[in-house]
Amino acid sequence: MRLRYAYMFMICCFISISYIHAQQTIRTDVLVIGGGASGISAGLQSARLGVPTIIAESTPWLGGMITSAGVAAFDGNHNLPSGIWAEFRENLYKVYRGPAKVATGWVSMTQFEPHIGDSIFKAMAAKEKKLKVLFKHHFVKILKEKNRVIGAVFTTASNKQINILAKQTIDATELGDAIAKAGVAYDLGMEAGSVTGENVGVEKSNDIIQDITYTAIVKDYGVGKDCTIAKPVNYDPREFDGACTDYYFDKSRLKPNVDAKKMLDYGRLPHNKFMLNWPGYGNDIYLNIVELTDEERERALVKAKQQTYRFIYFIQHELGFKHIGIADDEYPTADRLPLIPYHREARRIQGIVRFTVNAIAKPFEGDPLYRTGISVGDYPIDHHHRKNPEAPQHLHFYPVPSFNVPLGSLIPKSVEGIIAAEKCISVSNIVNGTTRLQPSVLLIGQAAGTLAALSVQSNTEARNIPVRKVQTTLLNSKAYIMPYIDVPVSHPHFAAIQRIGATGILKGTGIPKNWANQTWFYPDSLVNNAALKKDMAAFTNTNNIKEQGYLTQGEVIALLSAYANKQKIEAIWKSYGWEVISEEAPITRLQLAVLIDAIIHPFETKPVNHQGFFKSPY
Repeated sequence: MRLRYAYMFMICCFISISYIHAQQTIRTDVLVIGGGASGISAGLQSARLGVPTIIAESTPWLGGMITSAGVAAFDGNHNLPSGIWAEFRENLYKVYRGPAKVATGWVSMTQFEPHIGDSIFKAMAAKEKKLKVLFKHHFVKILKEKNRVIGAVFTTASNKQINILAKQTIDATELGDAIAKAGVAYDLGMEAGSVTGENVGVEKSNDIIQDITYTAIVKDYGVGKDCTIAKPVNYDPREFDGACTDYYFDKSRLKPNVDAKKMLDYGRLPHNKFMLNWPGYGNDIYLNIVELTDEERERALVKAKQQTYRFIYFIQHELGFKHIGIADDEYPTADRLPLIPYHREARRIQGIVRFTVNAIAKPFEGDPLYRTGISVGDYPIDHHHRKNPEAPQHLHFYPVPSFNVPLGSLIPKSVEGIIAAEKCISVSNIVNGTTRLQPSVLLIGQAAGTLAALSVQSNTEARNIPVRKVQTTLLNSKAYIMPYIDVPVSHPHFAAIQRIGATGILKGTGIPKNWANQTWFYPDSLVNNAALKKDMAAFTNTNNIKEQGYLTQGEVIALLSAYANKQKIEAIWKSYGWEVISEEAPITRLQLAVLIDAIIHPFETKPVNHQGFFKSPY
């Protein structure tokens, strides 16, 4: 009997020792869960700020929806290039030899092959000594101490368990899996207007999310080639009736406005390839898999792949494009389809602030969240709901100007040690329809990386990092915090205009504009006295400002006299190469903004809280 117990004890010890050896614990300062659009951007930014950073990604690729999901056509921000988004686009231009080479389809001005995007992100990551990327690391759970996230657990391709401990963790997963397992309160689906204060016709909250898409990258193999795939199970061409004018029989369906060729050219990529991401009667599908287990998700996604196979067969068999087949030089998958589906929506944290359509439509009314901006976007609010008849069908392209995303939307209300990125930030369901687009998500990731790095360096929680410190770091990284289309990053006074814009002095003008909404600063316009008197009241005595007309250069000297004498003001004026100050000559908005920034420093001296209201100095 003793021998038996001794033997069992030895076996138990062996198992315990084997289990311990099967685990590995790694320590870092910043952990980014997910190497998608926000994940790679967050990792790059954190590492560039000198903070040891790890990106743990479940696939062998970087870029998420931009690459792994095959949505290789940038939506929005074409005229607002900044930060890591601009850097990535410049790298695309180098690979393809100029902007014209990537303006191949009509859905976007920047289209490219997904594997090229992955290679660019990997090259960018390889340059950062403080950044380590762990591929094929599947997220399992969050590690917490009381109310604080201290890291996460992953499994590798060889089924080893890896514990990664971190001072700050960023959820850059596609569906907000990390924030859910961290116990962060979140929303999923549509909120009623009574919850968000939005008046967009959603009367009751529900669990409806946007359609997802399993895209495909197909290629023209040349005239005479027959690339027709086997007829998919349950194929019925009537499913795609109305996808284009070449196949439109059921007149009860929405009338198409493009023929088959133009439908394909929608997502035309370089090197005779096409992205199939066709809304409406194409390969969108309604699948709400967010709350499912990993195994349940995989089973459900078979339906999404079958949807895409049927669409490919439809294009080949019914429309006659037999020479177009699935590209054989894109994805390292057995079926040659993308590594992941395109998720347009995820869990959304309940953050310090919630970004709603009201804040986008009228940024200078209500809470001044615009003062806390960390990412910009100009795409319309675009919801895909055609495949779910229970979903509202009226949310397509709600008119808004361009916008900036508030910093507080990245920070959970209560749980510490974790920052939201990608599509799980604190926005309403409606607003997710525009913040979900690739350039905005890249810039959200860059801001999340900035916030995490500053938190580590300051040895304090992310919510305690001053808004202006995050914004200043982003400006130093040549990223917009205000969406001013007419003062680009290359402008010599870009940073000054951005800072003044974020104070609320000399407010911009927003314009809904089709596929690329706008906000204009109008740097060469004159300064309206009445507006300036109101905007400057929080910063200085405005008694010297007249109620009517436009501000003169002489009046500016009087306005700034409490901070600098006339000689100093004239010296600053001269240093910018402007003509000699003339007492009666009007001053432009740009000139006044630059002088106020250089002399009063309102951006630095008037800190704001996460709601955008001024507070006491730090």
